[in-house]
Amino acid sequence: MHAKDQGIGPYLAWSAPWVAACCCLAFLCACSPAPRTSHPIPESPKWLIYPGADGPGEGKHIILIAADQEYRSEQSMPMLAKILSERHGFHCTVLFSLNEQGEVDPTQKIRWQDETVVHDIPGLEHLASADLMVLFSRLITLPEDQLQHFYDYLDSGKPIIGLRTANHGFLGFDYLKNDARINFGEDVLGGSFRSHHGRWHQDSTLGTVVVEQQEHPVVRGVGTIWGPSDVYRTYAEDSVLPAECTALVMGQPLMTRAQDSPINPDLIALPVAWVKDWTGNLGRTARVFHCTMGSGKDFENAPLRRLAINAVYWCLGMDDQIDPDSSVDVVGTYNPLASGFHYEELGARAHPPAFLR
Repeated sequence: MHAKDQGIGPYLAWSAPWVAACCCLAFLCACSPAPRTSHPIPESPKWLIYPGADGPGEGKHIILIAADQEYRSEQSMPMLAKILSERHGFHCTVLFSLNEQGEVDPTQKIRWQDETVVHDIPGLEHLASADLMVLFSRLITLPEDQLQHFYDYLDSGKPIIGLRTANHGFLGFDYLKNDARINFGEDVLGGSFRSHHGRWHQDSTLGTVVVEQQEHPVVRGVGTIWGPSDVYRTYAEDSVLPAECTALVMGQPLMTRAQDSPINPDLIALPVAWVKDWTGNLGRTARVFHCTMGSGKDFENAPLRRLAINAVYWCLGMDDQIDPDSSVDVVGTYNPLASGFHYEELGARAHPPAFLR
């Protein structure tokens, strides 16, 4: 029986172009890349968000926390966030320690100076859904509800990067493991600040990769590092870096804050960057990277930026995607203020978060 005998010939003739169009649309959809994920947290005047562009970090969310009063983390953390989002595809969020006016204030006092001080970092609840925390804090005192977000993160098994003063990042940190109080610097990061190994705000640091670790993914393509901050001593003079830490970069104190300064012959090199593991109360193990360099001025050095960005990949288990030739160039301009506490002289003052974008 012919189609025309059933009265459906005209229908087939009419529908054929639509069938073809639908097939073409289905083919194009199958061949087109899937849409990128949107940034996982909303915009707010209290923090900065940087949606990821194309890159290996697609779908991963990094929270960077700037909460120090000396080394200009309020400038360096947005700079790193822009590189990680624009050049590597990670969604990034920068949280800040804010004053009562809702401003990022690097001049805030600490509890050693004023016993009534309580700091405020809005947005810490988003650590629960983040894939990585990058912490740059110094001697901050937080309310219990905000500290709880850190405690929960330590139990999550998710990775941690600590920069410079993060190893003495808290006052009143009451996380317990096996009924013992944990020291965030010593136990989580692998060492707390004990002293300046040299002269504070007078020396600079020459960082060289440990020979035995030249094949480690975190130092891939790094080379020689230099920064105008001094070397920290994180363990006693009669001791060594804890056995659970793997030193990646040794920091040699130089005589001045100039990059071409001679080596200080009276001071040995000490570890300034290492990796380790941390296991919290739930038995989940996380990768940890700690670098005691990291002032705003230090991060003008491209090899140090590469070290930190490589560490992001390593912490997230993306070792095989660390490209020694990937771009670590600054996005836009980056003119960090010098470190120190002479705020008026240095030009360090409070600003709304949006000012630091």
